[in-house]
Amino acid sequence: MELVKSKKGFTLIEILLVVAAIAILAGIVILAINPNKQLGDTRNAQRRVDVNTILNAVYQYTIDNNGTLPTTVSTTLVEICRSTIATSSCGSLTNLTDVLAASQKYLVSLPTDPIAVSASGTGYFISKSSNGRLTVSAPSAEQSSTISITR
Repeated sequence: MELVKSKKGFTLIEILLVVAAIAILAGIVILAINPNKQLGDTRNAQRRVDVNTILNAVYQYTIDNNGTLPTTVSTTLVEICRSTIATSSCGSLTNLTDVLAASQKYLVSLPTDPIAVSASGTGYFISKSSNGRLTVSAPSAEQSSTISITR
């Protein structure tokens, strides 16, 4: 009796079908995850944290100075300068940078927007109302989000 040797393995069609099925499943997963939305949500979460950090630092300054807000905060919404920019080259709010970050008493450095486009500004804006309530906002928020905190 002769032994018949069978060849084991996959045919080309079987391999192509498996690769096609994996590609279709990967495409569905990538669409379901939506990386652009996830990245935008992550940047917006960072903006919320940064806005809250700036507002807390301003209020800590206010507490340390007997309830007096920094004099440079006006009723007009103004961008906060980066702490690494010379005050002479920054046309936005400079003294707040000096008050909060220069001595590193309230902040080690001012946070900047994750995709800030301004070379001199942080991407965050601050103003106060006529009754002294502060608003810090992040106008570059993505996905139609509004990031603004008023206290």
